[in-house]
Amino acid sequence: MCALTAPEVFDQSEDEGLVVLLDETPPPELHAATRRARQLCPSGAISVSDPDGSPA
Repeated sequence: MCALTAPEVFDQSEDEGLVVLLDETPPPELHAATRRARQLCPSGAISVSDPDGSPA
């Protein structure tokens, strides 16, 4: 779901199906999509932090 929700930030490996992080610090215009991807992650494997390190 994350690769579909925020394709500029996440991809999925063809071989193993694992999530690949494309942009560790996405620009502000992608923050909402990145947070939504975190919410939709079925395994809860994504965490999002603000630049100061606090949970977003």
